[in-house]
Amino acid sequence: MSWFESLILGLVQGLTEFLPISSSAHLRLTAVAFDWEDPGPAFTAVTQIGTETAILIYFRKDIVRIIRAWFRSLRDKAARSDPDARMGWLVIVGSIPIGVLGLTLQDAIDGPFRDLRLIAVNLIVLGIILGVADRMALRDATGGKHRAVKPRKTLEQLSVRDGLIYGFAQAMALVPGVSRSGATITGGLFLGYTREAAARYSFLLAIPAVLASGGYELTSIGEEGSHISWGPTILATVVSFLVGFAVIAWFMKWVSTRTFMPFVWYRVVIGVALLLLIFFGVVEPHAGEDVGTGDEITSEE
Repeated sequence: MSWFESLILGLVQGLTEFLPISSSAHLRLTAVAFDWEDPGPAFTAVTQIGTETAILIYFRKDIVRIIRAWFRSLRDKAARSDPDARMGWLVIVGSIPIGVLGLTLQDAIDGPFRDLRLIAVNLIVLGIILGVADRMALRDATGGKHRAVKPRKTLEQLSVRDGLIYGFAQAMALVPGVSRSGATITGGLFLGYTREAAARYSFLLAIPAVLASGGYELTSIGEEGSHISWGPTILATVVSFLVGFAVIAWFMKWVSTRTFMPFVWYRVVIGVALLLLIFFGVVEPHAGEDVGTGDEITSEE
């Protein structure tokens, strides 16, 4: 991987990680568009440490408060009723599904899940589902001529059941094209939470999963025969952090005043365009992969 490739991929990672459009799909599609080798899941996971660092800084006050309350709850039963302590436990509970499924489906994540046809379908289907959930939230918030406004839940009302459902929604993002933020926000909207609450818990819930995944994949960078080396990976990670920090600040303002429909239409258009390109033979569904063995090219791992 060249320094220029890592710069572009870092920009793409930073721009797309927090938006409900799938950063892993966009890294894959960017490589295909420029006729580069697929950066692979290891590069994606490590560069996500950059964007997750942006989350840690942006929500630093919340995170420090939650961690302190959680540790207090370990030795003081009365402290377990503290909303921050509960949030700490719920982040742990919500992280279980993606941890278990991530290890169980490792081979599929590295191979079949990166098929461009699957990515295109995921972009379209999950985009439509996000659109439906967003319409439900808008209907509840505005009411109508024959319908009263229906209050939506905040994070103070988050239950263990809802935390687990959020967790399973996040686990869907193991497949490129789904989007971690898109899946968890969609799940939160269907559960009756406000846009702000759904987005906030989505970002907090991603912290353990992303840091664990990135740490796990660190040993894959710079392996013998790999086209992914440490220098470009570090550059991409730093770029993704800088861009991601700006994007998350913008996105949190967006969700409080705007709908997700622009992202829905974007996903559908990109997904349909990709399917058409594959159908007409312009793009191979396994571009950048060793289709002879069904596995990723050795140099991509």
